[in-house]
Amino acid sequence: MTQSDKIALSWSGGKDSALALATLRQFGANVHAFLTTVTDPHRRISMHGVREELLEAQAKAAGLPLRVVRIPESCTNEIYEDLFQRETDTLREEGVERYAFGDLFLQDIRDYRERQLGRSDLRAVFPLWGLDTKQLAQNFVRQGFRAIVVTVDPKQLDPSFVGRDYDLGFLADLPPGVDPCGERGEFHTFVYAGPIFRTPISMQRGETVERAGFYFQDLLPSF
Repeated sequence: MTQSDKIALSWSGGKDSALALATLRQFGANVHAFLTTVTDPHRRISMHGVREELLEAQAKAAGLPLRVVRIPESCTNEIYEDLFQRETDTLREEGVERYAFGDLFLQDIRDYRERQLGRSDLRAVFPLWGLDTKQLAQNFVRQGFRAIVVTVDPKQLDPSFVGRDYDLGFLADLPPGVDPCGERGEFHTFVYAGPIFRTPISMQRGETVERAGFYFQDLLPSF
C-alpha cells in the first residue's frame, strides 16, 4: 500500500471503522470514500440500526464522501453481493485500487471479503488485523473517541449493556468470553466524537427496542 493508492473504507459507523480510518490516515493513506450498507425502507445502517442522517453526519465530520449500498429488508446474500459488486465496480472505475475493512481476527470473514472483492479486481486491506482487542479497545477510549453501544445480541451479552457509553467502565463490566471489540457480533457501536472528526456528532438517546432477536438503542439527531 502506497500513499498514492486510492482506498475505499467499509464504514459501519462503529469503533472498528473509526480505528481503521485513524490507522489509515496515520500511514498517510489516500482514503477516497466511505461505503456503507443501509437497509431500506427504514434508512438505517444494516445490523447497527443507526439512522442514515447520523451516518451522513459522520461522513461530513470526517470530510469524506459517502457511498451507500441500499439493500431490502430480509435481503438474501445473493442480492447483497450483486448490489455490493455494482458499487465496488464503480469505485474501481474511479481509480480505487484497495478496499479497507476494520476486521480483527475472524479468518472466515476475511476470506469471504477477499473473494468478494476479487470480482471487482480490488485488493482488501485490514489495517487492524491481528491486534490485541483488549488493548485496541482501551486505546480507542484513551485516544478521545466517544461511542455508544447501539446493538446487543442477547444470546451473547445481557441486554442491559445496550445504550451504554463505550468507555473503560463498560469494558470492565464485560463478562468473560465477550470480546472487548465485539468482534463476534456481541455488540455494535456508534462513534460520535474523536480525532477523526472535525466536530462531534450531535445526537441523543431515544427508545430501546427489541427487534429480530436483537436489542437496539435508537439515536436521534439533534442538529
